[in-house]
Amino acid sequence: MSPGPAVAQQLGPMGINMGQVISDVNEATSGFKGVTVPVHLTVDPKTKEFSIKVLSPPTSELIKKELKIEKASGERLKQKVGNLAIEQVISVSKAKHDSMLSNEFISTVKSVIGTCQALGVLIENKQPMEVLGEIAEGKYHEEIEAQKTDVDPEKQKELDAFFKTVEAEQEAIKKAAEEEAAAAEEAKAAAATGEATEGEAAPAEGEAAPAAEEEVKA
Repeated sequence: MSPGPAVAQQLGPMGINMGQVISDVNEATSGFKGVTVPVHLTVDPKTKEFSIKVLSPPTSELIKKELKIEKASGERLKQKVGNLAIEQVISVSKAKHDSMLSNEFISTVKSVIGTCQALGVLIENKQPMEVLGEIAEGKYHEEIEAQKTDVDPEKQKELDAFFKTVEAEQEAIKKAAEEEAAAAEEAKAAAATGEATEGEAAPAEGEAAPAAEEEVKA
């Protein structure tokens, strides 16, 4: 939290020490560095005392933290931004379970997988919907039951290598699309130039070209 017009507008009328509030909020949220975290601030208007309650970060923020990325995909069907292990999905689910309405942990896991789908994130080298189907068939049952969160280093290397291939393919498709768009623009410009040239009519056969105007002095 940093001082600014938005903070001053909300806290100023309460008559509390904004510097102290900002300092206390930053201390309370220090464990969530790099993650957007919702905070509830309760103020007693008479005593000017306040209390801070740090809420669970949004699922999307926890997923981005696992992947060490800042932004999700703007085109989730065309561009993937990461590749999670099922253990990382379980880790995010554990962090969110108490704040969700679902009583069963498996329901929280499925909810997190749904968020991965929206963000453009692969799971175990697959589309999230495919992983949901595998869970329904009993796959990952042991990991989910044990709430396993540690990813085997060799497995992580394989996931990273797979995603590098995905990134390379995405970059190649993007480059091809840009080249195609540039070629289309060039063709459009060339066509426009050709139309302009054709618009300058040449004199008919046997007809003299119009003489250039000359200045005449009185």
